[in-house]
Amino acid sequence: MIVRGTIRRSAYFDSAALMQVQQALREFPGVQEAGVVMATPANLEMLRDAGLDPMSLAVTAPAAGTAAGPNDLVVMVGGARSEQVQAALDAVDGLLVRRPAGADGQYRPRTVTAAARHLAGANLALVSVPGRFAAGVAREALGAGLHVMLFSDNVPLADEVRLKHAAAGEHRLMMGPDCGTAVLGGAALGFANRVRRGAVGLVGASGTGIQEIATLVHRFGGGVSQALGTGGRDLSAEVGGITARQGLAMLGRDPHTGVVVLVSKPPAPSVAAALAAEAASLGKPVVTVFLGAAPVAAGTPVCQAGTLEDAARLAVALGARDVHGAARPADGHPDAGVTLAGDRRALDRITARARDAVARLAPAQRYLRGLMSGGSLCAEAVTLLEHALRPLSTNVSAGVAEHRDGIGPSRGHTVLDLGADVFTVGRLHPMLDMTLRAARLRQEAADPEVAVVLLDVVLGLGVHADPAGALAPVIAEARAAAQAAGRSLAVVASVCGTDDDPQPRARQ
Repeated sequence: MIVRGTIRRSAYFDSAALMQVQQALREFPGVQEAGVVMATPANLEMLRDAGLDPMSLAVTAPAAGTAAGPNDLVVMVGGARSEQVQAALDAVDGLLVRRPAGADGQYRPRTVTAAARHLAGANLALVSVPGRFAAGVAREALGAGLHVMLFSDNVPLADEVRLKHAAAGEHRLMMGPDCGTAVLGGAALGFANRVRRGAVGLVGASGTGIQEIATLVHRFGGGVSQALGTGGRDLSAEVGGITARQGLAMLGRDPHTGVVVLVSKPPAPSVAAALAAEAASLGKPVVTVFLGAAPVAAGTPVCQAGTLEDAARLAVALGARDVHGAARPADGHPDAGVTLAGDRRALDRITARARDAVARLAPAQRYLRGLMSGGSLCAEAVTLLEHALRPLSTNVSAGVAEHRDGIGPSRGHTVLDLGADVFTVGRLHPMLDMTLRAARLRQEAADPEVAVVLLDVVLGLGVHADPAGALAPVIAEARAAAQAAGRSLAVVASVCGTDDDPQPRARQ
């Protein structure tokens, strides 16, 4: 493969725009692979894994030979023939040209304050800008009298603390930074699923944790009143659970919420204890699920669940009567009351398939690699696997697993959250763009010691239009390569979603 590339110094582009350019380049005649990314360490590692190493060739740049940095744009193209690769590179400038704001004749406010004035009655701003700009935009939104959902990640912790204290002082809700999911008054924001309305309210320092519980509640016959994201660091000792406390109080007052679920990756012990105490005095049944954390001493009516599925089942059972006391027909739903542990036939089928897969493994194949797009789904997997697979390493804070950033090659049993901040600087989240997961899947599957690859497939609004469809050919390719090398490869995937999502769960 002939590889050429270019570096554009201090040329920031939105990750969504870069994904579109990258996909367009891959469609050029003769192009076998292309990468269009901001030059963060994780992105450069991904390019190297794809055979597009910027350091392996002389690149065209104002300062040739100088290493690219996170504010620089790197474009790499690989193909069969030199003239085809160069034709694709020559088209990059045209592909990067962005349509001017307001080109359709519509008014485009240049500030959040102006937008709030323009849209009468608006009370919430959803902010998704590069992390270094996010705090300033969020401060402006709070100053305009708005609640804020801050989708952006890579925001300094000190900025988060200041923003949340300011919001609480103004009786505003500051969801985030790194808040990926919310459902407010039936409106789905960020990465969210289509679920029926009902009595279960959610507060989560955990985007995919909220999604998994919400979709399971839906499948078990219940419904969701509100889902409030807090951002992954809210329950840390530094932040102190400011947004989670506000969320609990709001759901406590909400007449449409009959039962509250609080979900998080391991919180600081002092914050967990304080939240459990507040939950116990809420006046409504509360379910807590702190993934990978030790149980918290708390009295009724707080119920502590060990897994996301347990939390969903408890919430549906506790909310079996709506806020008016009328019985709801949850028991008539096809999934109501069904558990894998209680379905002997399902367990027998899974056990038989697992034994068949084990029988085809080569003697050297003994490790599992998890490539997850959801941080909470990753943390739950680590919590459930660490007692059986040791030593186990991960990049999430959960259980006793060894902590690694996951940028370099994996070793032993490894489960990674590919949506962690280090992987998303200057690129789309893996729920939107499968490029990183596809490259990493090929890399892990090529390791002769890998036996199992674990994946999550997250559906809903705002995510990839066909995640299983994007991953399936990569899995087939990895299995074929393993078979050619005299090995087998087992791939295990969970699907988070509902049949009402744009990508119906049954089809995925």
